Amino acid sequence: MMKIAHLAERIQDYKVSIETVVEKKITWKTKTKYILRETLNEIVKMYDIGWRVQELNWIHSNEAVNITFDSFPPELIEKTNQIPAYQFIQGGALVFSQSYSGDVLVFILFPSTVNHPDQQDTIELGAYTPEQINEKMIVEAVDDFLKEMIKWDLPSLRDKVGFAS
Repeated sequence: MMKIAHLAERIQDYKVSIETVVEKKITWKTKTKYILRETLNEIVKMYDIGWRVQELNWIHSNEAVNITFDSFPPELIEKTNQIPAYQFIQGGALVFSQSYSGDVLVFILFPSTVNHPDQQDTIELGAYTPEQINEKMIVEAVDDFLKEMIKWDLPSLRDKVGFAS
């Protein structure tokens, strides 16, 4: 028969888990968010292709930093003016979102459009501890994001209906 004293180890594990979450959230607030903001803003400044950095606070005080496309690349506006019917679809974002556990979820949101009804709207790139988020990791995530946006803009013809794989 189990006695109340047997819970001591589990109680200690629970306290440690809460402490770990708090430490991750402190690291997010004091370091991770700053590294994300600085690195993403540097990318936006270096490559002006119509994107911007956003900071979000959402459900249950979790926070996120993202880079999103919200306008057309300035140098290509002249070209698109030649095709009045061309419509730039806003959206597409690389999101670094703090989870309840204090870990950072990294995912891609695709622009939503009626032309891609079967298109998935997110891709998860992974979950990381706040300490794992550094400039190299951020640049690699932006690289993955750009590859996915290119695939979204120019889907392979082989993936279209009527083409055998």
